[in-house]
Amino acid sequence: MIPLFEKYRPRKFIEVKGQEIPVDKIKAFLSNFNKDLTKKKAILLYGPAGTGKTTLAIVAAQELGFELFELNASDLRNRKKLDEVLKPSTEQLSLFNKGKIILVDEVDGVTSTLYGGIAELIALIEKTKFPMIITCNDIWQTKFNLLRTKCEMVGMKEVPYNVTLDIIKEVCKKENKFITEDLIKEISAKARGDLRAALNDLQSVMNIQGMTLEEISIREKSQDIFNALKELFKIRTNQNTLEIYNNVDLELDQISLWVEENIPKEYRGEELAKAFDALSKADLFKGRIYKQQYWHFLVYQNFFLSAGISSAKGAKNLSPRFTKYNPPSRILKIWMANQRNAKKKAIAMKYAELTHTNKNRAMRDFNLIALMIDDNAIRLMQLEEPEIEFLKEKQQELKALASA
Repeated sequence: MIPLFEKYRPRKFIEVKGQEIPVDKIKAFLSNFNKDLTKKKAILLYGPAGTGKTTLAIVAAQELGFELFELNASDLRNRKKLDEVLKPSTEQLSLFNKGKIILVDEVDGVTSTLYGGIAELIALIEKTKFPMIITCNDIWQTKFNLLRTKCEMVGMKEVPYNVTLDIIKEVCKKENKFITEDLIKEISAKARGDLRAALNDLQSVMNIQGMTLEEISIREKSQDIFNALKELFKIRTNQNTLEIYNNVDLELDQISLWVEENIPKEYRGEELAKAFDALSKADLFKGRIYKQQYWHFLVYQNFFLSAGISSAKGAKNLSPRFTKYNPPSRILKIWMANQRNAKKKAIAMKYAELTHTNKNRAMRDFNLIALMIDDNAIRLMQLEEPEIEFLKEKQQELKALASA
């Protein structure tokens, strides 16, 4: 399935909403390139995630007839690699287009060492024969001091709420999906200017019937957990590692799911094994806490989940490169399972009440009971529409298994 933010990515300048000033500036930059030798050879698009920095570069190439050479800077960890990959693209002419644009995406991930990526990137900007577009989230880091002087700076602002709202409504219309007005407004507000996030939330709502606003609000908690993961995997400070999660507004069990999802992004080989061993020990203590009510074991669960996993990687192997952390997929799977189980339980309870059957037995024998429930029983049990839909699906599933 194509993500909505890709499916409806703008193809023309007129389709880029809420970024009129950056659009005008990038048009002028590309149109005047090489006409004025005093002009800078790179334009730096900076701003929050999801505001369309990469999209604007792609649109510029498509609409103005340039070939686009795209490079993800987070993969370029040192000067040699930048030289090997990026330098040839700045020297070769485009075969079929009137020119070429060099896109260096997510420059946040380039190293800041003297002989690292930043120095080489600046040297290539000075030598290039083609315009360069560089994107960055946080351009005000110290390591970018010199880079800023070499580029024309163009800030991308957060997409206004009303623009996000209009785009969400238009996408719903094109997808022929009905989403309530309140939910559309909530999605637009929760995105806080991140259009990509808004479309991702919309896709989740479309794919999972009945998804509530509570699931969407998880983004408000994400920033703290992202910072905690960065501290866990990348940074060695003097602060107590056990305090990494102090400012994270999530339960320890939820934090564990985030850590589990992202360990493979940061660890390899023996370090990966050590990290998952520490995670398994944290889970072991969680089980003892729940089973025996030994709440003083929380300190051990937190220890393995923080210091245990952090120490799996030696300090010399810490990587400064940017890593995009993902929310745990298991949260969605668990939520979906809970939704199905809630409908099953509701039907079983109504059946038990109607037939004066033991409620536990109704749950235990649910598959048999489901096959016995007809339209008349549905009416007597006063099942709601989502419950009827679930029951019909369950009946079809059981009949298919019986005939197999």
